[in-house]
Amino acid sequence: MKCSQCGSDAATGAGTCSGCGAAIPTAAEAATLTQTGPAMAFRFDASHWTTADRIAGGATLVLFISLFLPWFSVSAGFGSFTESSSVDALTGHGYLYLVLLVALAMLGYLVLVAGLDSMPTLPVSHEQILAGAAGLNLLLVLIGMLLMPGGGSSLVKVSWDFGAFLGLAAAVVAAAPLAAALLRARSSRTARSEEHTSELQSHH
Repeated sequence: MKCSQCGSDAATGAGTCSGCGAAIPTAAEAATLTQTGPAMAFRFDASHWTTADRIAGGATLVLFISLFLPWFSVSAGFGSFTESSSVDALTGHGYLYLVLLVALAMLGYLVLVAGLDSMPTLPVSHEQILAGAAGLNLLLVLIGMLLMPGGGSSLVKVSWDFGAFLGLAAAVVAAAPLAAALLRARSSRTARSEEHTSELQSHH
């Protein structure tokens, strides 16, 4: 049996490697590792992130925070009596909780990307996962801004507050680099496919 650390030959039944001192698994343990593969170890390493991942992650975190800031200002007036208040995104539009959940899922996914040496095989690409989530958040934020809660009236006026503008800017910043990365990946795949087709035609 060879040591998995240094590659030295280890005597059968030896508990440790004579070369480096690493523990040597028993025959039963080695068979189990062969069948199941090594356990996925989590070790956070931000170098696993691309530039687009970093920008999207930071912007998504800002978007998450913005949901709890004032998004809409509401003012009511009747004669000399006036009253004003503000509401956050989640109070103004309950469906924006979906943005909160998608943002949390994106951030959790990016943490997994940074912590695992290799991600499990997924039916869609890394770029497609993040771009789809960021695009959904951008769409929901736009809808949330365009549809004022309550609709306003002659007595009650609703206007945007700074949280809405911050959330919209963060949603755009999160989606833009991911969309660009997705387009680059698609162009690269198209170019490789055309090159492969050209090579096949030249052989015939």
